[in-house]
Amino acid sequence: MAEDEVATQASWDQEVAEVPGVISVELLGGEYVALVERDRLYDVALVLRDDPRFGFEQMMDLCGVDWPERALRFDVVVNLLSVSRNRRLRLIVHTDETLPVPSVHTVWPASTWWERETWDLFGVLFSGQPDHRRILTDYGFEGHPLRKDFPLSGYVEVHYDTTRQQVVYAPVELPQEFRNFDFESPWEAMVSLPGDEKAERGKP
Repeated sequence: MAEDEVATQASWDQEVAEVPGVISVELLGGEYVALVERDRLYDVALVLRDDPRFGFEQMMDLCGVDWPERALRFDVVVNLLSVSRNRRLRLIVHTDETLPVPSVHTVWPASTWWERETWDLFGVLFSGQPDHRRILTDYGFEGHPLRKDFPLSGYVEVHYDTTRQQVVYAPVELPQEFRNFDFESPWEAMVSLPGDEKAERGKP
């Protein structure tokens, strides 16, 4: 990378860090990552989209990450793309089960789908989101399956009841028949091997 490009990139990094609501900016894995105050996410999003220095016209993705050991256990991750400037930026906001994150669906309309998905799978609330419905799980689903404390087997199982001719929800049951385990080696259990009878024929 040329020296002038490095200088331009460094100044752009500083400009992002100076946006009100941005806590810090660092370079991770070749991409800039900005930690943003939860309540200021909407304001930061507007600046990053409309300010000609940044020009992030597209939101490429919005997702969640669960860190159960933290008090603010969830990261809401927003991946942005500036087509005009060929740059990418990742925004990260910390939250928990009760603190809502400002919706950015009026900044990038496509975010409605991802905000619904993050709510469905992690239980993260988005204030100002008019369509807070599940999008991947069923309407009667309990819990949020991408939380790390969600059981792998889930809470309910679904099957089609031929007698009632409808889909039935029931508590998860994992029945297992009794099995008698034999821990002997198969070689120790064999008292004779195929071909031993030939050796016995020649004995007096």
